[in-house]
Amino acid sequence: MNHHLEEAKLLRQEPGGRHYNCAQSLLVPFVAEIGMEKEEADALGAFFGAGMMHGSACGTLTAALMILGKAGKDKETAKKLVDDFLAAHGTTDCRCLLAAAEEKGIARKENCDGLVFDMCQKLAALLTETK
Repeated sequence: MNHHLEEAKLLRQEPGGRHYNCAQSLLVPFVAEIGMEKEEADALGAFFGAGMMHGSACGTLTAALMILGKAGKDKETAKKLVDDFLAAHGTTDCRCLLAAAEEKGIARKENCDGLVFDMCQKLAALLTETK
């Protein structure tokens, strides 16, 4: 398991009773790659969880795009990530992702944890690729 994934898993366990939303749980483990302090990444992601707080764009995907941009990746890489996410899940909309999970009997936290952990692994691979 890579260190990004380990840290994301720790954050999603709500250490010390502190809730880290999906965006924060993805941004914080990648601070070294994006040249930020943990506090900055935490603050940056604060209002992107739960689909920007109203079920819109998935916070996990939004944070992933922020990470790719800050790491200097190109538009094609970002577009492929979005296209792959859409192909895998059928939507990029938080509300729809949660509704689909609920229909399958998957709890919200379990669903979002899975999205964060999967994206964490994808980002780790993308950030080590060279063009």
